[in-house]
Order: sequence, then structure tokens, then C-alpha cells
Amino acid sequence: MNDEERLHMFTPEVGFPLGDIPGAHAAERPDAVAVRADDEELTWKELHRASTSAALGLKLSGVERGRIVALMLPNGLDVVVAAFACLKVGAVPQPLSTRLAPTEEEAILELSDPAAVVGLESGVPLGGGRFRSTTVAELRRLGGADADVATEIAPSWKAPTSGGSTGRPKIILSGSPGTFNAFDTEAWGLSHGEQVLITAPVHHNAPFSTAMTALFNGGTVTLLGRFDAERVLAEADRHAITWMYMVPTMMRRILALPEETRERYDLSSLVSVWHCAEPCPPAVKQAWIDWLGAERIWELYAGTEAQAGCTISGPEWLRHRGSVGRVTWGEIRIVSLDGTPVTEPGTAGEVFMRAVPGNPSTFRYIGAEVEETDGWSTLGDIGEFDADGYLYLRDRRSDMLLVGGVNVYPAEIESALAGHPDVLSSAVVGLPDAERGNRVHAIVQVEEIGTITAEEISTFLAARLSPHKRPRSVEFVDTPLRSAAGKLRRSALRAERLADAGQPGPADAAQPD
Repeated sequence: MNDEERLHMFTPEVGFPLGDIPGAHAAERPDAVAVRADDEELTWKELHRASTSAALGLKLSGVERGRIVALMLPNGLDVVVAAFACLKVGAVPQPLSTRLAPTEEEAILELSDPAAVVGLESGVPLGGGRFRSTTVAELRRLGGADADVATEIAPSWKAPTSGGSTGRPKIILSGSPGTFNAFDTEAWGLSHGEQVLITAPVHHNAPFSTAMTALFNGGTVTLLGRFDAERVLAEADRHAITWMYMVPTMMRRILALPEETRERYDLSSLVSVWHCAEPCPPAVKQAWIDWLGAERIWELYAGTEAQAGCTISGPEWLRHRGSVGRVTWGEIRIVSLDGTPVTEPGTAGEVFMRAVPGNPSTFRYIGAEVEETDGWSTLGDIGEFDADGYLYLRDRRSDMLLVGGVNVYPAEIESALAGHPDVLSSAVVGLPDAERGNRVHAIVQVEEIGTITAEEISTFLAARLSPHKRPRSVEFVDTPLRSAAGKLRRSALRAERLADAGQPGPADAAQPD
């Protein structure tokens, strides 16, 4: 799309109903492609018709304004159709993984209490049998080809799912209603009419938010059904992608391709490559800057709650190597471990965030209480500002692991292990992994070593945990892991194993590469 076309395309104003977006773009560019996935695509006219008929199907199924609708769908056309159908009837889309373990699925659906669950098959029992799935095809059949639905405004435009410090899930309802606002557009540097490539599953917040925001702005979104390093480059070349979302694990995998493979594809159309979700090793970021140029590489640091955040361009990063940027929205401050706000640059402490006082709340939890003081709350990161106001992250105060850009909570895995009759206790730590950042390692205390195998543990956990949470290595011990008071020091256990392997200690391994 050239500048002249962008100038005359439909541009939603603040407050425009998100459910009306497909129809507005269809009125001006009916045959332009809105979304594609795995060689299938929908034009704006087709997306408008599909989402409207699915919306009526939702309404006839009893879905009312304000209710959550769970979308247990992979990256594909259906998840976009279903999301817009929800926004059309004032419901709140909740993207979920299709690979949730039964216990996780039941816990999440119990919290969100969805009015409908849209999946790949119809009639599948979910949430311990409390819910039955439907499909986009079934909703469209129910709504009919000539459906017409009056748009209602959802009180929240999305409901991503996250875990708490104990590993228990929580729902994070966006504080923004189902109307257009410029926040995500500006935060992610998304222009009108972008050609966007989403490489990660849209059941995660950032891929879902950026894909939908690109569509709100009349862009074309290409969704990868699964990540493949060379295919990312092929799709970027094939569709002249201008904006791309990545996580550092994916960046590592692409760099691992032979140089002649990477040079085979034309990436000259790329304007912005954004990454977030986990710390990016400086060597990886530098390699991408050397490859594509600093001006194309961008990073965002924020939580799903979005009270505040930082962004940094490649040229800025070269001047402030290792930083995640300056505060772009909201407020961020550093607090020492004794609770005193830090005022001196270069002094580390816990990172606290809040929305600008007087502004509406950016989120609301279901299944958790907000722990904050005067609006300030923390993600558990340790960091510091430099004299120019650039934030540097040093470590995580909590024991949460980042595995391939996804949050993994040791307590949840330990809780699942506790259900095995031969497990006396357990500790789960992250060990350095060159590709995924962390390898989940389980230390399992048993009465007598040899009575149980790692394969038995893996089989036991398969029905209880999603694949990315299952330990990739299991170690058996017959000595206590906890103190008499029941305390567990995961950091000490991890340090011992790093020392035994000749690896750097915790301070050096805060951001494993």
C-alpha cells in the first residue's frame, strides 16, 4: 500500500466501535486481504460477513454483552473471525491455548465463566464437563449468510490469561472498552495499512493485541500456524512484510540458519521488527542490528496489565546497550529492598509501575487481588535507571522462569509433582538453555533412588501440565529439599547445579543466552 492509498483509507477515530471495523474497511476496500494463514485468506468483505454471521450465532446461543467468550483456537482465520464476532455483540474475547492440560483448562474456565467456548470441534466437553465447545462454522451456520447485528460496546476489549506468583491462573481484563483508542497503535509503532507478520501464538497477549490492532488500522495480518525459522523469512519476502513481531528465542533460531539461507530472502520491505516477552541477550540483538540495521529493531517492555511501559529503538540501544528503553507511557520508579524510592541513577532496586494518576485503570483482575500502594505495583523485576532515564533490567525477584518467552511458575509444577505417590517433595529451577532461555529442571525427592524413573514422571505430568511447563530434565535425590520450616531456596539449589556444571553463578546467569 502506498502513501496515497493510506491517506484515503478508512481511519477509525477514538471511540469508534471495534465491532464495526470490518464493515468500515469492507465498505472502502472489499477485495483487499485482511488476514491470511497457511495459504488461506479472507478479504475485508469476507471477514465482515463471516464475523457478522458468527456474531449473530453467538447472540442466538445466549451470549450477552459483557460476558467472556473463550477462544480455544490456533493461529488461523477462525480466531480473527471469532474475536470480531465477540466485539460485535459486546462480548469479551479470551484467547486460550489449544494445548491446556485438563487441570489448567478447568481452573481458567472456572474463573472466566465464559458464555461460550469456541474451539476446533463442536460438542467437546471442557472445564470438567461444565462447558461444551462450538465452532466458528457452527456459529456462522446458526447466524446465517445474511446476518445483521446491531453493534454493542464491550466493557473490555480483551481478557488475556496469566499466572500469579503461585502459578494459579488469573484473568486480566483490559481497562479499555470495545472502542478504538490509539494506545496499542502508538505503543507498538503500528502505522495504518501495515503488512504484519505474527510469528507467535495469539493466545499470548502481545501477538493477539498487535494482530488485532493492525487490523483495526486496516493492515493485512499474516499468521503463522507454527514457528519455522526459514518460513518467517519466506513469508516476509512473499508478502512484503513491513512490521513483524518476535520473541528472542525466535530471533536466536533465525540467526542459527545458514547465512546463505538468510540471504536467499528479500527483507527490504521490513520497516520494524519488534521483540518483547523475555530478555534479549545483547549478542543476539547486536547480530540482528548488524544484519538488518539498527533503525529496524525495536523492543517493548511492559506487563499485560499495561500500567506503564518502555520502548527502545535500535540506535538508542546502541547508545544504551542492554537497556529496555525510556518510559513511554505511565510511570515507573525503582524502590530499594527496604521500600525507599531510589533517586540516584545506577542504583538497582525493584521496578514498580503505575498509570498516570487521574487516568482510568488499565486492567482488572479476575481470580487475583491487585497488590498495590498508591497505584504502584510490581512485576517482580530488579532494575535501575541510568542518568538519561533508560531502564536496565538485572534479574527477577521472584522465581518465575521465562521459557521461550512464556512465563512458567515453579510452584505450579511442584504442585503437580506433589500428586505423585512416590514424590516426597520437589524443587523446580531453570537452567541455562541456549535456544529457549531456560530449561525446566525438576529436582525430585524420593524415599529411595531407583524406585521411580524420569519417564514415569514425564508420563504423570503429561495429563497435568501443558508441554512448555513440563521438565526437560529430572534429578532424583533422597535428602530433604526444604528446611524444617518448610522453606525452599530455589536460588541456592540452582546455584549448586550451575557450579557442578562449571556454569556461571546466578549473578552472571541472570539473563541466560
